[in-house]
Amino acid sequence: MPAILTPSSAARLRLAGQRLLASTFTRPVEAVKWMTAMQGQDLPGALWSVGLRVPGAGRSAVQAALDAGEIVRSWPLRGTLHLTAAEDLGWILSLTSGRMVAGQTGRHRQLGIEDRDVEVAREAAHRVLEEHGEASRDELMAAFQTAGQETTGQRGIHLLWLLSLTGTLVQGPSHGNGQKFMLMERWIPAPRVLDRSEALAELATRYFTSHGPATLQDFAWWAKLTLTDARAGLAAAQPDLAEAQLDGSSVWMAPETAALSDAKAVPGAQSLLLLPGFDEFLLGYADRSAALAPEHAEAIVPGGNGVFRSTIVAGGRVAGTWAKGAKTPKGGAAVVVPSPFAELTAAQQRKLDKAAAAYATFMAS
Repeated sequence: MPAILTPSSAARLRLAGQRLLASTFTRPVEAVKWMTAMQGQDLPGALWSVGLRVPGAGRSAVQAALDAGEIVRSWPLRGTLHLTAAEDLGWILSLTSGRMVAGQTGRHRQLGIEDRDVEVAREAAHRVLEEHGEASRDELMAAFQTAGQETTGQRGIHLLWLLSLTGTLVQGPSHGNGQKFMLMERWIPAPRVLDRSEALAELATRYFTSHGPATLQDFAWWAKLTLTDARAGLAAAQPDLAEAQLDGSSVWMAPETAALSDAKAVPGAQSLLLLPGFDEFLLGYADRSAALAPEHAEAIVPGGNGVFRSTIVAGGRVAGTWAKGAKTPKGGAAVVVPSPFAELTAAQQRKLDKAAAAYATFMAS
């Protein structure tokens, strides 16, 4: 019979599966590949998400993996920026881009974007990038304008997004607080190519292995797949997964994660982590109630505006928020300013201080 999980044990198993309790990864790309796709709209936070899963890695090491093209940043899931291993971006987009584009049909009609406009923008991007190799967002916007494509009122942003979803553009090396754009075929010279059934099976296997225990609905929401496609992926992945029950629903995970639930106590009960606002531990699921109590949802996403605050996670449960404070008067490491929902115990405070020191070290190295 499948094991029966409590919400608290499921949350701690997710910590383990996501490699937030212990990790053997030595390179940032290994962590990103394990997670398959990691929220990346807040780039500094995304770098910390990777760093949390690669013991000893500093911010510069994660940034270097982006600058080298091992990790890329694009819009593979839900129309939102994510980090992926470079070789994985194309096959994930082959599953997800069609629904994302179709979902914006009404908005594109409002912006006056038709198929021929996208092709004009594509040709303009090719001209700039074939000449210069890379281009900033402003440089691409200027090229669109020169080609007769208006870029105001988010029109230019949607053109960039469409070119990224359809295999022309990808974000590449650092540029100020952002990144330059590259031609995808040049920045990712050896993409993996999977047919649709292979891609569905791989996406499901990797999602449940890294994010499990999770439900079919979690997977469909995360990947923005139809339930038909999500079921097909799960059916193909099931021989490599373990099943359990959570609140009357079936959840799946890696067998090694499930094995942790057979122990006397699921690990992580005494853990305390400082996670960035968009970390996959909270954002990777349609139902976040295992980690986030409903009464605290407003504190994490004020006004339901989609902007998630950084979280203090104690024993797998969101126990407060934190922010990066000002630097010390002598220009030292950034200070973590915590806002716990309840007073921390002495042991939790010591762990928070240790986590804050690790964050400061990461940001400085």
